[in-house]
Amino acid sequence: MSLRQVPWWQWLGFGAGIVAFVAMFLPWTALQAADPEVAEALRELPAGDVVRTAWHSGFFAWAAPILLLVAGVAAVVFGQSRVARVNGLPHLWLIVAVLSLLLLVLGWWLIDWQFSEDQRGVLQAGGVSIEPALGRFLGLAAAVASVAGSVFDVRAARARYGAKR
Repeated sequence: MSLRQVPWWQWLGFGAGIVAFVAMFLPWTALQAADPEVAEALRELPAGDVVRTAWHSGFFAWAAPILLLVAGVAAVVFGQSRVARVNGLPHLWLIVAVLSLLLLVLGWWLIDWQFSEDQRGVLQAGGVSIEPALGRFLGLAAAVASVAGSVFDVRAARARYGAKR
């Protein structure tokens, strides 16, 4: 295996996996308030109570970046193997990338479920909103990049080896 033979779209998938993994350590969820007094009270709380990383934001936050990292590494490591490519590695990468993207979108939609119903009620009554943070945006961008790279890989595999029937 020569790293010089790895096409750019497989490097894109690898890079997306690395970015998604690093993003897991950045803030994924943050509590914010429009009222200056409430915002000041939030700033006085411990950082772990106000900002959460992917590790503390639930399954929909940490599962997708790990899948993206595994898919990106597999694309670079096994992407030059004819046997792996003919047996569906590009398609598997596409499925994992789309699944990761769906998990991230679902996690975004269910962002407030990481808090109990009572906690959500208290936060809402206090004028505090649960908002996505930088890590969530980077994770979503990485998933989109991985999907794009996997589409290029599927097209390249079909062009080189033909559609498997």
